[in-house]
Amino acid sequence: MSPAPDERDRIRAAMDRILQGTPQHSNGALTIVALAQEAGVPRNALTQRHLDLKSDFYAQVRARGQVSDSEIRLRKQIVKLKELRAKDATELAQLRADVAHLVRVVNQLTVENRQLRGALSQPSSPVRALPAQPQPNERDAT
Repeated sequence: MSPAPDERDRIRAAMDRILQGTPQHSNGALTIVALAQEAGVPRNALTQRHLDLKSDFYAQVRARGQVSDSEIRLRKQIVKLKELRAKDATELAQLRADVAHLVRVVNQLTVENRQLRGALSQPSSPVRALPAQPQPNERDAT
């Protein structure tokens, strides 16, 4: 499909309207999507056929000292992701500390269990085994 003969003119007019803050057919965002919508052309007209106009549009946006909407959105997302990463790092540090503590507890209980089993095997041991408690589902079966 060949481009319309006035496509470049429509894109230039749309650039002027968006940069002046008077869009007629788009939300006026400083993006290629809004520019294409404003000009009434498909987006690929700017990304494939008229790369010079796309570059010119972004150059004019930068020259005005304005930040494009997509850059503003990405900067906000970066801030949010950094906050989430810091939160995750804090949680991970806590989990690692918890694991170390639990390993110490398991080791201590293993030592105590070994000592009690040793004491139980002695003939004159003051330690004696308690009868096993029936499990909840064993009580229901009787």
